[in-house]
Amino acid sequence: MDRSYQYANFAKPSLRQIEWQKTEFYGLIYYGLPVFTSAQYGGGFTSASTFWPEAMDTDSWCDLAQKAGMKGLVLTCKHYDGFCLWPTAFTDYSVKSSNWMDGAGDLVRMTADSCRKFGMKFGVYISLWDMHEKTYGSGKPYDDFFCNLLTELLTGYGDVFCVWLDGICSSAETREQKYDLGRYYKLIRELAPNAVISFMGPDVRWSGNESGVTRAEEWSPVPAHYGIYEDGTSEPAPSKKAGERMPLDIGSRKAIKHEEKFIWYPCEVSLPLRKHWFFNEDDKYATKTKDKLLKLYYETVGNNSCLMLGLSPNKRGEIDEIDTQILTAFGKDLAMMFGGNIVNETAHIKASTVSGNHIPEHIKNDEMTSFWQPDPSEKAPYITVTFEKEEPFDKIVLSENISNGQHIEEFTVYYLNEKGKFKPVYQGTTVGYKRICSIKPIKCKTLKIEFTKFRDFFELSGLQIN
Repeated sequence: MDRSYQYANFAKPSLRQIEWQKTEFYGLIYYGLPVFTSAQYGGGFTSASTFWPEAMDTDSWCDLAQKAGMKGLVLTCKHYDGFCLWPTAFTDYSVKSSNWMDGAGDLVRMTADSCRKFGMKFGVYISLWDMHEKTYGSGKPYDDFFCNLLTELLTGYGDVFCVWLDGICSSAETREQKYDLGRYYKLIRELAPNAVISFMGPDVRWSGNESGVTRAEEWSPVPAHYGIYEDGTSEPAPSKKAGERMPLDIGSRKAIKHEEKFIWYPCEVSLPLRKHWFFNEDDKYATKTKDKLLKLYYETVGNNSCLMLGLSPNKRGEIDEIDTQILTAFGKDLAMMFGGNIVNETAHIKASTVSGNHIPEHIKNDEMTSFWQPDPSEKAPYITVTFEKEEPFDKIVLSENISNGQHIEEFTVYYLNEKGKFKPVYQGTTVGYKRICSIKPIKCKTLKIEFTKFRDFFELSGLQIN
C-alpha cells in the first residue's frame, strides 16, 4: 500500500502563510497607463503625461472593498509596460513625470495610507517583465534595477501582507531576461518578513486560470515539483496530458502516489470583476453579478483557497457605479449569511472520542490554538451538536487546525429528523482552512458530523452554523 500521504503530513504552513490564509478575500486594484489608452496592456512607449486621474480618491476604494467583505487590497505598482505608480528614483517612467498633482503624486502611498486608515491589509503587485526599461534582458543590471524598485516599495510604505510577482512575459519578447528569483526572494524576506510571495513565488500557488474555475478538492500540501524553492529553483514538473491546461487533482492520495517530497503551497484564485483587468467602458455589462460572486466565494474561500478579485477604477480614479452597487450588495449578503453562528454557548457538543485535552467544546471559538482531536485509532469519529430548540440553517462551515497540516479527506453531515433518525444532508471531501457546506434549508435540534476518511489524524478548530 502506498503511504505517500504520510510524507504529505510533514508539510505545514509558515506563520506568514497562515496570516495570508486568514485574509480570505481581498482586492487587486488594476490601475495604470492602459486605463487612459483603453488598452489591456501597455507597450512601454505611452507618454507618462497621459496618466492623469483627476478625481483620485483611494479612501473610496478601501471603503467599497471593506463594504464588499474584503480584508485587504493589492495595488499594481508596476505593470508590464514598466510605468511605476510611485515616484521611484530609478526611472523617469513614473508618476513623477505625469501631470497628475504636478508630478508630486504617489499612488502607492495614497493606497497604503488608505488601507491603514480603514484597518485593511496592503499588498504590492509588481511585474517582472518590463517593456520600457532599457536594462531588461541584460541580466544582472536589470536584476539590480528590479531589486532597487523592490527596496523602495518594501521600505517606504509600511507593512505589506503580500508581494505579488507577475512572471508572465510575451512569447514574442525578444529581450529574454533570466530573473534572479533567489535574490529577489532573499531581499523580500529581509525587508518584509511577514509578506507572502505570490504567483511567481514560494508561498502561494496560482489556481491555474483567470476564470474562477476551481478544483473539487483543494489541498495545500502538494508535491514539491508544483512549487518554487527559496533559492528560486524548482523541480522538473511532470508532463501534462494532451490538452490539459490546469491539473484538476494535485493533492489526493491518487494524485500524490509514489511522491516523497512535499511543500505547503496554498491556492489563490484571481480573476477580474469585469471581463478585463483594466477598466474599459464596454465592460460594464460584463460585470459579474452578485450571485456569481457568491458562487465564487463558496468555491474559493469556502474551499481552502483565497479569493483575489480584480477591481478596475476608471480614468478619473473612481470605481464605476455598477461595480459599486454589486460589491456593496454582495458584502451585505455576506454579512447577513455569515454574521452569526448558532453554535453558541448554549449549544451542547459531544464527541465520539477525545484525544488528550482536545475536547469538542474548543471548536466554538474558531481559533487554531484550541481544537477537537478524536482518538486517532477511531475509524469514523463524529461530533453531535444539540441546540436548546430547533434551529433553521442552510450553511455549515468547518475549519481544520492547518498549523498542524491538512488531513480530512471525507465527511458526512446528518440531521436528526422528526422520526429520530439521522438523515444525511451533505457529503464532503477536503476541509483545510475552511469548507463551506451549503445545503437546502432545514430546521432541526441535533446535527451530526462524521469523519469517514483522514490522513492518520485531524484537528477540527472551528464550526459555524448559519
